[in-house]
Amino acid sequence: MPAMMEVQTVSDTTQRSPAAERMRLHRERKKNGMRCLMIELRETEIDALIRKGFLTADTRNDTSEIIDAIYAYFDRELK
Repeated sequence: MPAMMEVQTVSDTTQRSPAAERMRLHRERKKNGMRCLMIELRETEIDALIRKGFLTADTRNDTSEIIDAIYAYFDRELK
């Protein structure tokens, strides 16, 4: 009687290296026409987002709120 061979399959839960995950995300963004950038903002640019109503003064130090404000500004100004 032949011995049963165990078959291993690769699943989506396989651990990826950090470099492989970065490359996967890069390729996915590129496929969707997106880019990932790091930008520096001046305080005066944050002030302008507040003046234009995209950001409130009390959230000026909240990174996620600033990102949302920049997206809203781009959506309005660049469409």
